[in-house]
Amino acid sequence: MIHPMKHNPERIEAIKTAWERNGRALELRPAVGQKTAVTKVRIIEGVHCEAEEGRWKLAADASEKSGGTAAGPDPGFIVRSALGTCLAMGYVTWAAHLGVPVSNVEVEIHADFDARGQHGVEGIPPGYSEIRYQVRIESAAPETDVARVVEAADRASMVGDVFARAHRLVRQLTVTRPGA
Repeated sequence: MIHPMKHNPERIEAIKTAWERNGRALELRPAVGQKTAVTKVRIIEGVHCEAEEGRWKLAADASEKSGGTAAGPDPGFIVRSALGTCLAMGYVTWAAHLGVPVSNVEVEIHADFDARGQHGVEGIPPGYSEIRYQVRIESAAPETDVARVVEAADRASMVGDVFARAHRLVRQLTVTRPGA
């Protein structure tokens, strides 16, 4: 069931204006788009973590049955939520940019995995074997216009790209001694 999306024409216009303004700035000065995001994560206690970037903080933890205290969602939920929210936000943004009215957007993520991989079982990857997403959009626009919005948003999804394309993962390790 799709839950009603708040209808706020001023917010949609603000999204469209920001998207177009930012697009013009990137065309004029491509270097403005080159960024490095830095997120710091630290353990609070056990496996309860806090991630921080700028003004935002996010708690993560494992469930009690996995040795945590359930002080926050687990990383799997967070990563699936990142994908779903990035896609949903992209659909609204591209719909505003392309002038396609939408009254509701819902994305449902399905991710298959074998938990044995997280326990180091040989030959079983610790991550997802397949991720599927179901998109439900309510719109008075023709289906072809909505499909154009979804295609454009999917192509431009930063988090979607993280899942769809292999990336280099570079680790740097620093070991310090207690009290140092």
